Amino acid sequence: MRAIVITKPGGPDVLEEHSRPQPEPGVGQVRVRVRATALNRADLMQRRGVYPAPPGAPTDIPGLEYAGEIDALGPDTSLWSIGDRVMGIVGGGGHAEYLVVHEREAILMPADLSWEEAAGIPEVFLTAYDALFKQMSVQVGERLLIHAVGSGVGTAALQLACNAGITVLGTSRSADKLRKARELGLDVGLDSSGGDWVARALEATSGAGVNAILDLVGGNYFDGNLRVLALKGRLIVVGLTAGARAELNMDVLLRKRAQIVGTVLRSRPLEEKIALAREFSDRVIPLFTQGRLRPIIDRVFSFSEIRSAHQLMESNESFGKIVLRWE
Repeated sequence: MRAIVITKPGGPDVLEEHSRPQPEPGVGQVRVRVRATALNRADLMQRRGVYPAPPGAPTDIPGLEYAGEIDALGPDTSLWSIGDRVMGIVGGGGHAEYLVVHEREAILMPADLSWEEAAGIPEVFLTAYDALFKQMSVQVGERLLIHAVGSGVGTAALQLACNAGITVLGTSRSADKLRKARELGLDVGLDSSGGDWVARALEATSGAGVNAILDLVGGNYFDGNLRVLALKGRLIVVGLTAGARAELNMDVLLRKRAQIVGTVLRSRPLEEKIALAREFSDRVIPLFTQGRLRPIIDRVFSFSEIRSAHQLMESNESFGKIVLRWE
């Protein structure tokens, strides 16, 4: 099979297409012929050598999600048939023509979606759903702040929150991305390039602050997050594009009785991933079928253009997902 391989830590030029043996499904597993997948920040970090794959995942083949058809069944499988169209997340190896997953991790693709559209769903919508509703229990009528609202996870979280009756504020350093986010339902756009997003968020909420924050940036946003949280507010940190270190004002933390959560999907135990996939299938997939949610795709690249796809993500100019497909 063809696979995109990280030949050594470095820039996009270290990515090459190699031939690798086709994986064979084990007990309870299915093999998927990957038609399309997508690019995530974790892939860039793995390429640079700062985010190794979890145990059991390929160390040199990136890729955290897939859309494709079931091509082979392992022993003791019963949920799927050859040819079924599925999508899902993996710990790595998504940037190859074939991969194997536990049959209960796979999610049935909505029938009316293309491979490319389906590939733009799993990582960002599963991450956003888990963060907002499983971990922060965001409720109808609350106010949510999303940092990097124009990112893949940001656009997914925005749509999920709007569908749940939640007021959404969002930050971006790009006025164009904020404009596009408003078209998806964003209530208040905050330009974070000037550094005054805290004051503007408090002004927009009449000083009350927000009930929950989905932070896809990290770094020096942390102090501002605490200041803009309402009493008993919740903060979940999902991304660290601005850095992994920040000062913590524990006095504010105590006075606001705030909750801080850190999360990552990639390294979770199989049982947790299966539970999330099954709940997502039941509660969220119907919203795609009804047209209430949709993957936001900035651009589709062929795998022969993999280096250009990495360069686009590193430029921070994309809105939504960067999708990859095999020709």
